[in-house]
Amino acid sequence: MIALCRIMMWFEPGRSLGTNDRVGEPGPFRKGKLMRFPLLPDRPWTLLVIAVAGYCAILVFVYFRQEKILYFPDVYPLASAASRAKTFHFRLWPENGPDYHGLVPADGPANPKGVILLFHGNAGTAPDRFFYAQELGQLGYRLILFEYPGYGARPGELGEATFVSAAVDAARAAVEQFGGPLVLLGESLGCGVAAAVAGSKQAPVAGVLLITPWDTLPDMAQSVFWYLPARWMTRDRYDNVRNLREYNGPVAVVVAEKDDVIPPERGLRLFELLSGRKKLWLLPGAGHNTWPAAVDSLWWSDVMRFVTTEKPPADAPHGKDGNPSSPPIP
Repeated sequence: MIALCRIMMWFEPGRSLGTNDRVGEPGPFRKGKLMRFPLLPDRPWTLLVIAVAGYCAILVFVYFRQEKILYFPDVYPLASAASRAKTFHFRLWPENGPDYHGLVPADGPANPKGVILLFHGNAGTAPDRFFYAQELGQLGYRLILFEYPGYGARPGELGEATFVSAAVDAARAAVEQFGGPLVLLGESLGCGVAAAVAGSKQAPVAGVLLITPWDTLPDMAQSVFWYLPARWMTRDRYDNVRNLREYNGPVAVVVAEKDDVIPPERGLRLFELLSGRKKLWLLPGAGHNTWPAAVDSLWWSDVMRFVTTEKPPADAPHGKDGNPSSPPIP
């Protein structure tokens, strides 16, 4: 860009060779000649052309590199995935194959209340979400940490179509092997996958829990990258509003009040547009990555009771440590 500006300076209207300019050169640089280059009529137009060209270059770059902007997988060998799972008393599911759906507890509950299939966010891998097992295992649920194709040791392409197809296969396999009821839990980007599986009606889903979701990815991208036509550039849609219209079960929506990644209004708009049985939990002061510190076992019990269609008792507390400051909004 600096070089381009220097070149344009040579073609300034009315520019003449001075004492420091080159003389004795062939072509236009002839000794004793006063040179003028009326190529561009005005300098502001030059700057405008440069600015427009730069903006268009940014658009092209973002459009063709958006997978790198949206997805941040950690990739490692299959043996490493098995080793990481074993460290936290999980195992690959299924084992002894070239591919796997995700991770399951090595010693699951004897009589689980149900199965929770968890879809993580866009960064890291399934083993980074072992912290869910502590709360959900204590409540008596079998937790499955789904892994996306292209993440961890799984082969495959990054993208919505690939993720949703693999997630549907995992949901079917989970019900077939472990029974139900099946609850889909999504966090961040994983909310888009959970909503798509529920809306596909290709697996029996008892309930859906969405933590820090958006309404649609194009709308979310536009609100963040307001200086780009992001709504029209986004190839993967993850349209949670449309997908959940096809789902009739309970949907719990959890919004972090201070979310600095996904604007909270995107999750609130999703909740407003849901037409079925729904409930909203707003976590005061919580951020996109700090929300786990804002909830406790009572909160998890309350949320899981809702998504498994059990009616909560009238005096059930909400929020951290039973504090009613963060109640669900009906």
